[in-house]
Amino acid sequence: MLAVPGFVGSALEPLLGVAGDTAHRRGLLLVGGVLFALSAALTAVAWNPWSLLVALAVGNPASTAFVSFAQASLMDLEPAARARNMARWTLAGSLGIVAGPLVLTLAVALGGGWRAISIVLALLALGLTVAAARTPLPVVERRESFRDALAQAARALRRREVLRWIALLEASDLMLDVFHAFLALYLVDVAGAGPVEVGLALGVWTGAGLVGDALLLVVLQRVDGVRYLRASAFAVTGVFPLLLLVSGTAAGLPLLALLGLLNAGWYAIPKAGLYDVLPGRSGTAIAVGSVGGLAGAAVPLLLGLAAERVGLGATMWLLLLGPVALLVGLPRSKS
Repeated sequence: MLAVPGFVGSALEPLLGVAGDTAHRRGLLLVGGVLFALSAALTAVAWNPWSLLVALAVGNPASTAFVSFAQASLMDLEPAARARNMARWTLAGSLGIVAGPLVLTLAVALGGGWRAISIVLALLALGLTVAAARTPLPVVERRESFRDALAQAARALRRREVLRWIALLEASDLMLDVFHAFLALYLVDVAGAGPVEVGLALGVWTGAGLVGDALLLVVLQRVDGVRYLRASAFAVTGVFPLLLLVSGTAAGLPLLALLGLLNAGWYAIPKAGLYDVLPGRSGTAIAVGSVGGLAGAAVPLLLGLAAERVGLGATMWLLLLGPVALLVGLPRSKS
């Protein structure tokens, strides 16, 4: 149910990104919004596993068209403020991560459940699609063909600066989504935590991340994004080992909260850097970034295989490669 839609979306995302650099971006964005709403509605009324699989397979690439082109257009809106706008984008996502479980809990308490939430999401997606149709997109109109745009994307993948930011995006994800994916398992299997402690720890980490994303907007008004990212990566190389060495969940909660604060901007700033080195080619940035994401998708599998051999406790130390890669790979200046 989760893997097949992911493969469908990953296969189509590079092609959709390239198409976003043609005159068809608005049409693709609106079609993506409609299909996303349809996917949510089909999820709500799914009557067996196969119907649910179809609904999710429709929704994955649709969200790419709807959400990714919205992000690309935001990056085109103010080229000089890409890092701050990406920080705003990430803050919105953090609000969703924190609010989502609360909304689901409320729906269950009221007797609704996930089907009712899916219906609400479908209606909200339709409303956003209508709003997008009335909003001018800050995109340069091009007359080039899809084939020409595809050639531009292929050339971009051979540029050193583009490859640098793609690699940094995947490296930073080790302390973001990858760490989040393994955190609960680590707390249970290695730290010996119970369900309540695990829930508390996850809440602390995501809550601190939300605070960090909000504070990042203030920080980026005063400090260059790359300089901040290098300083935070240096701090994480000291805090993360302490988290792995302490015994007991209670002792690790302050360190977990500190990590949640420190990794703010670890997606926003590298992604803004990728858009910066491809000016006027935000669709291409989506396409080449998704190619890097295909490689990054293998990381959890590799970590799982490592954990089978040496144990999860030892494997978690490999996540330190993320901040180390940032320290080594970040440019010394924006130029």
